[in-house]
Amino acid sequence: MQQGDIELQAFGPDHIEGAVALSRQENWPHRPQDWQMALQLSNGAVALDDQGRVTGTILVTPYGMDCAMINMVIVDRNVRGKGLGRRLMDQAFALAGDRPLRLVATADGMPLYEKLGFVPSGTIRQHQGSVAKLGAPDGVEAAGTDDLPEIKALDRDAYGADREALIDALAERGQFAVIRRDGVIEAHAAIRPFGRGEVIGPVIAGSIDDAKALIGFFAAPRPGAFLRVDTGIGTGIAGWLEEIGLTHVGGGVAMDRPPKMDAEQARPKVYALANQALG
Repeated sequence: MQQGDIELQAFGPDHIEGAVALSRQENWPHRPQDWQMALQLSNGAVALDDQGRVTGTILVTPYGMDCAMINMVIVDRNVRGKGLGRRLMDQAFALAGDRPLRLVATADGMPLYEKLGFVPSGTIRQHQGSVAKLGAPDGVEAAGTDDLPEIKALDRDAYGADREALIDALAERGQFAVIRRDGVIEAHAAIRPFGRGEVIGPVIAGSIDDAKALIGFFAAPRPGAFLRVDTGIGTGIAGWLEEIGLTHVGGGVAMDRPPKMDAEQARPKVYALANQALG
């Protein structure tokens, strides 16, 4: 098949079934509901072959005008090496406009991303598995709807971008927990259904102890449940995640495309992605 036989279109709900099939080819765990959430928050493009089959996907999730995250970049194995990945990235650049860009790269994708001006900014570790039996932590409580404005403000300060739409989507599908001191929310985390079970993230916390408490709040009532947590390699929490049954199963390299924010402003100390909370 030639590149001329592949058409790029705007990603719409009618393409989700084909996108699920493509992600399963890569052994990704995404359900149709996971793709639907990603599409709800994003703009994107699909590549269609001459039979109308989805052979490539890309999504761009804007966080206000602060930045945008490139997600769900997949090219069918049968058409790789023909420039389709570059065409999809060109579409992503057009959708993102002037926003600084972020993504999490696989080893296969890094050469292309480096050619396109992305530079590494960190390493992401994915942990998942059947969680061990834990005691419930002290000092953590379920968040209420009235807490969402404060959660959004804390998230914005930690991440360096406005993720209000993401917070709303997570609250709609899952649950938030918070650590409150002197009436002020100092840390928060979310859990939602994803893939084979549930994913915890983002986790926004100023200390490892607070991050453990937030994760433990969700894990304690779910002994034996399948959970996933993604975290930066520098957070120091990976060993504890292994101890509670969440095995390191892979990850990727966080990359930014300049202009980019100051790293201390843009990256929270503990950040559990859930792959940008999308995948």
